[in-house]
Amino acid sequence: MGPLALRPADVRRPSTPRRALLAGSVGNLVEWYEFGVYGSLATVIAANFFRYEGSSGAEALVATYASFALAFFFRPVGAVVFGRLGDRLGRRPALVVVVGLMTLATVTIGLLPTRAAIGAAAPWLLTLLRALQGLSAGGEFGGAVSLMTEYAPVGRRGLYGAWQSFTVALGLLTGAGTAAALASALPAEALYAWGWRVPFLLALPLGAAALWLRTALDEPPPPPAAPAGGAPVAPRELARAVVLGIGRIMGWSAAGYTFLVVLPSYLQATLGASLREALLATALANAGFAASILPAGALSDRIGRRPVMLGGALGVVVLALPLLHVLQSPGASPWLRAGAVLLAGALVGLMAGPGPAMLAEMFPRRVRCTGLGLAYALAGGVFSGCAGLVITALIARTGDTSVPAYYAAGACALSCCALLGLPGRGHREPLG
Repeated sequence: MGPLALRPADVRRPSTPRRALLAGSVGNLVEWYEFGVYGSLATVIAANFFRYEGSSGAEALVATYASFALAFFFRPVGAVVFGRLGDRLGRRPALVVVVGLMTLATVTIGLLPTRAAIGAAAPWLLTLLRALQGLSAGGEFGGAVSLMTEYAPVGRRGLYGAWQSFTVALGLLTGAGTAAALASALPAEALYAWGWRVPFLLALPLGAAALWLRTALDEPPPPPAAPAGGAPVAPRELARAVVLGIGRIMGWSAAGYTFLVVLPSYLQATLGASLREALLATALANAGFAASILPAGALSDRIGRRPVMLGGALGVVVLALPLLHVLQSPGASPWLRAGAVLLAGALVGLMAGPGPAMLAEMFPRRVRCTGLGLAYALAGGVFSGCAGLVITALIARTGDTSVPAYYAAGACALSCCALLGLPGRGHREPLG
């Protein structure tokens, strides 16, 4: 066999599943690191890009979250464009393109002139870059989850898929931790003047590492005895599966962004917390989220996706309001508040751990990137991207500081209904 000959699809080095897991995960870390930074520094970004003479801080914050939400509405477009690329040409080329685009847009945000420097063009340029990030993020999930679950050894699909969510948690935690470290190390004036740029520029080495790993990756092998190209999938069947997938993860999307991304600005703007206190609370919530994801994914390989995800969704329905009241109580001890945010994050992790594998099991191979990516992107666009905008606007209009709990619990209640129909033994069936 010559040096340029291709290896047979069923011959793999023993380390291939691990390399696939690493290559699939690292792009998620880059993507969610940026979202963690943006959410944690929302008040700083609002002051630099969206606040103008005569406007209030609340108005600027709403505009910041509107830009945040817009990126989510570009995700379904990215899911279709890059999902079709991944389904037709392979997982690797799609994943290489999306991580390159995400890295480029994130680093450019760190170099962007502020409103004080170039006027009204600054928020428009920032919004354009957020849209590019939304496109790349829309293709990231479908390709990465397809790659990880298709490479997963028998009986470990839930654990392998959970690594996608785990690196989301690491990205959010790294982003929030980086923002918190800068807020602690720099005077407020320096943070608002130039310090906020540093976390965005740090995406460059992360993205370069992700590109290197993904360009060296092999395509996952087809399932045994699979027909060439797979059986056709009717558009109506695909649409039905996408809608059902949205219902099953909408609670994960809404509660995740409420507790893990919107929390810093909520604590500052509504409860009067300092930036350092808000970022510390967010870091703790993300730590609880990260700690529960991999155990939840592994547990779902043993007892099924349904009981684990239902447990997380029901936990949010029952506990969202009491946990928020702990944060609102002036007499609550720091330890009690820390426990509240840790528990809130852990409940989201119970849904996020089995969630990727659950979605992968809903779609056949030939449309898996597109189908699960579109379900995730639409759920994110409606229930995640709008979380900050809806919560901030409703609190400003009603004065009810419990709006975040109602939002998260309501979405999780609807998810419970969709999860009840999840097949009990789907985790034991081979991927088609």
